[in-house]
Amino acid sequence: MAEQRTVLVVDDEPDVLLLCRVNLEFEGYRVLEASDGEQALARLEDELPDVVLLDVMMPKLDGWAVLERIKSDPRTAKVPVVMLTAKVQDHDQIRGWSSGAAEYITKPFSPLSLSQVVQDVIDTDPEEEERRRRLVLDKLQILRDGN
Repeated sequence: MAEQRTVLVVDDEPDVLLLCRVNLEFEGYRVLEASDGEQALARLEDELPDVVLLDVMMPKLDGWAVLERIKSDPRTAKVPVVMLTAKVQDHDQIRGWSSGAAEYITKPFSPLSLSQVVQDVIDTDPEEEERRRRLVLDKLQILRDGN
């Protein structure tokens, strides 16, 4: 039997936490939850998940600050972070990708595709993730500059 993978879901909306947990647990993932940025960082002190799903707009400490802390801490820097947010503007996506996000999903999202994105992020080699991030950033910059 394959090792059970762990996902930390960070969102201040209880419905989103529930939706993510139910779908990911159905796919065999172990799910940890945090309802704000400070709680997320405390969870990361206790245990390193295989991936973090991170909302941006949260009380106490927003997702941008959490992403920055995750990526600047050598202990957590290699943990892939998937932004799961209502922030859909190009500049928000550029900020996410350039800050080290492995993927950027906008709300509302398809629960069916969520577990596939998580699996893809877990399976992606860090060097490939970096190449993909650069490619997406280049495309977003071209789109933004073209408008």
